[in-house]
Amino acid sequence: MAPVSAIVHVGMSVREANQRDVLHRRAEAAGASLAFLQHGEPSLVAELDRLADAGVDSIRLEPVVVGGRSPARSWLRRVAGHWLRAGDRRATILVGDSEVTGREAGLTSPAWQEVPSHTRHLLVCRGPRCQAQGADATAAAVDDALGDLGLGDDDVLVTQTGCLFPCNNAPVLVVHPDDTWFGRVDADEARRIVVDHVVGGQDPGDHVLPRR
Repeated sequence: MAPVSAIVHVGMSVREANQRDVLHRRAEAAGASLAFLQHGEPSLVAELDRLADAGVDSIRLEPVVVGGRSPARSWLRRVAGHWLRAGDRRATILVGDSEVTGREAGLTSPAWQEVPSHTRHLLVCRGPRCQAQGADATAAAVDDALGDLGLGDDDVLVTQTGCLFPCNNAPVLVVHPDDTWFGRVDADEARRIVVDHVVGGQDPGDHVLPRR
């Protein structure tokens, strides 16, 4: 029997998850399937399971990045290597022209064991409505502002989320433990929230959303 091969387009970040329908059509046109490294469905591991169950012998992973920042390509190899080690199905997996061996770095590390010692937790909504109204720029501005201040996860932990629900106020950003919700947060407002409110302790300003 001739070997069976497949191509998987892998969305690397939340941006790709929010463009799922577009990317699915592109993948179909290229004779590929679509999976996601984070946020979207199917997950990369689930798609590898499906292809292996269908008898595919060789799988080529092609990262897809819509724009802006995304995890390094090395995460494709980490996840695929984890999949190879975890099961008894041994399809050949390629990232580019390089074969995944199963000896790649794992998904655990001593550095990822403890909960960060952050004092603030920022949730940046990346649901479809927020994304359509500029949440990518909001998230990038949060990261840039914290970077300019020399702050990392042990100071302010930033998490990009799915829909947080007050969608009419997109883009939405939440600061905990304050439980302060902000709406219509463009890039400039995001920087102000980080610098003045989160770090400076000043009044949160007029973008605060009322609670029930």
